Amino acid sequence: MAHYLLIYELADDYLERRPEFRGLHLEHAWAAQARGELVLAGALAEPADQAVLFFQGETSDVAERFANEDPYVKNGLVTSWRVRAWTTVVGDEAATPVRP
Repeated sequence: MAHYLLIYELADDYLERRPEFRGLHLEHAWAAQARGELVLAGALAEPADQAVLFFQGETSDVAERFANEDPYVKNGLVTSWRVRAWTTVVGDEAATPVRP
């Protein structure tokens, strides 16, 4: 199992428009969490210009599929997104633990 970060760049009016789509976005996110794909997610604060979603899976497809189906992406609250492989090495859930 590998780890991936889905990084969203948020629209300037994200906070104003979020209420209209938040319920659908959260349903989508909690469903991914229930499938064991999404581990943690949330928007960065002050400023609220990005969000980071932490996924686990065999490939980056889990994060890419999530983004392509996310109501925030479909409705322009996310201006761009990218997926980065994350080599986790410390912690109980690290995908590739390295100990001294």
